[in-house]
Formats: sequence, C-alpha cells, structure tokens
Amino acid sequence: MQRIASVDPVTATGNAKDLLDGVGKKLGVVPNLYKVLAQSPAGLEGVLAFSGALARGTLDAATRERIALAIANVNGCDYCNAAHTALAKRHKLEEAEIAANREGRSTDARADAAVTFARKVAVTRADVTEADVAALRAAGYTDAQTVEIVLHVAANVLTNYVNEVFKTEVDFPHAGLAKRIAD
Repeated sequence: MQRIASVDPVTATGNAKDLLDGVGKKLGVVPNLYKVLAQSPAGLEGVLAFSGALARGTLDAATRERIALAIANVNGCDYCNAAHTALAKRHKLEEAEIAANREGRSTDARADAAVTFARKVAVTRADVTEADVAALRAAGYTDAQTVEIVLHVAANVLTNYVNEVFKTEVDFPHAGLAKRIAD
C-alpha cells in the first residue's frame, strides 16, 4: 500500500499542476512516480530537470535503460524495474538482454562495460578503481560518457529511493520482483 497520497493531476494547483500537465503532454500519461513527487513541487521540478538534462547527454537511450534496470535491481525497486522494463522493450531490447541488465550485465560487449561499471558504482557507493574506469575507456566510452553513467546511477538511485520509501503503486506492467543485489 502506498504510504503517501499521489497528487491528482486534475485537481493539482500551482507549480505541481503545471509540472504534471507537462509530464502528461510529453508522455501521454502521468506515471505514479511523478504524482508522488508532486507532493514536493520543487522536488518534482528538480527530478524532471535532472532527467531532462541527462536525456540530452551522449549516452543512447538503450544504454540509459540498461543502467536503470541494473540500478533498480541493486536497490530492489519494483516500480523502476517495471517502468524500465517497459521502456527497454520500447527501445527493442530483447528479454535476454533485459534479464542480463537486471543482473548488472549486458549481452552486448560495449554496453556490458557501462552496465557493469554502473552496478559497481551503486553497490560500492562509488568505490571504484582505476581499472574500472580503464575498462570503460577500453570499451570506447569517453570521459563525458563516464560522467553521465555515474549521473544516471545517481538519478536512478534517487527515484528508486522515492519509490521504495513511499511504496509507489506500480502503474506499469509488472515485471516480477526486483532482486536486491548487494554483492
């Protein structure tokens, strides 16, 4: 059961209404995560600005979804596991790839370096090594992309935590329970 009320986009007022209306226009629907975040319009605005800026970065959408799936499963976030499974399918990721991503891997060699690194950042709380960064470079990732990978980890941890604290009602097709991966 969700721990706090969602803000109804129809009855919202002020900045919360403007932000939720913007989400609805962009996505065609307002996912429950944003309705929960709208309890703090400043928080919702911050999350939207951060995710919007990262979407304009140099990492492709499929890699961003791979990272999101890995981090959702590090944190055991069922909401993000379901949401990013649906988004990964829209980006034509196969079931085997999605399953690998949930485990912090990829069936694609280059993407595997990014997902493995992202998972390690999350699991070790950013205690990575020179060899970890070198593995990204060897896979062809630039320094800018390496920064973006770390920022995508942070953005996903943020939404995972919101969803886990408030037990956001999942409004995407259920993708099974996220696995809390802590090793």
